[in-house]
Amino acid sequence: MKAGILVAGSSNTDMVIKASHLPSPGETILGGEFFMNPGGKGANQAVAAARLGGQVTFICKTGNDVFGKQAIELFKKEDIDVSYIVSDPVKPSGVALITVDAHGENSIVVASGANATLSASDLTRAEAVIRQSKIVVLQLEIPIPTVQFIAEMASKNDATVILNPAPACELPDELLACVSIITPNENEAEILSGIKVTDIDTAKVAAKAITEKGPGSVIITLGPNGALVLHDDIFTHVAAIKTNAIDTTAAGDVFNGALAVALAESRSIVEAAEFACRAAAISVTRLGAQSSAPYRDEIK
Repeated sequence: MKAGILVAGSSNTDMVIKASHLPSPGETILGGEFFMNPGGKGANQAVAAARLGGQVTFICKTGNDVFGKQAIELFKKEDIDVSYIVSDPVKPSGVALITVDAHGENSIVVASGANATLSASDLTRAEAVIRQSKIVVLQLEIPIPTVQFIAEMASKNDATVILNPAPACELPDELLACVSIITPNENEAEILSGIKVTDIDTAKVAAKAITEKGPGSVIITLGPNGALVLHDDIFTHVAAIKTNAIDTTAAGDVFNGALAVALAESRSIVEAAEFACRAAAISVTRLGAQSSAPYRDEIK
């Protein structure tokens, strides 16, 4: 039986142009290569969880436009339940305009669009599924009050609430108190704790400080150094799988989607982090966001 997971968050379309260099103000560059990728942290995590065997329901808000309709069709192909996706009649779907130069440097402008209007009032139809979910995954590309509304409802009904605190920002204590597992990277851990994370020892200090703000457990993702888990006052360092990384886009999202799947299958938090590290290691060997997420049979 598949594991049931609710993901609530953003859905974007990434529009990418590869060019010789990043344009200066007022400059037009000809000869670029254009392609589009589905993105958004919420959508990335939902797709990652679905590909790894999770029975996923995704809550987001799109515009009533071609990008929103394309995104929903892609979610359906991934066998994701789209019953609670909301369409904004005015705001467009979220997009990111990305320019990448010959050296891999990029310049990104994000228009959040409908993502920024997802509110508690949009979730009336979804309240039952939120209450019934055992694993709830959240990020911060939708309004913080909406994230808090979902987290509070899920927590009151004994769900495991996973918060990926990205993009990094200050968070209210009321939200942190509802979080079962928080999964910051080094930069996000520094913002949450006030402690700069440079190695395993400083990660331990930061993780301890974060738990004092409310979350039950902390997993700090450390890129090529794996992840540090703090659970029941015990620290565990989970080593990364060595790979030849070519694109780290969405590696954190794949980690969180995989973590949710493993926890839904009743694995321990350390076992779940190990599974998530393996999934993320595969994703960095591929280009793109959702397109880099591995399938279950690829996890060894």
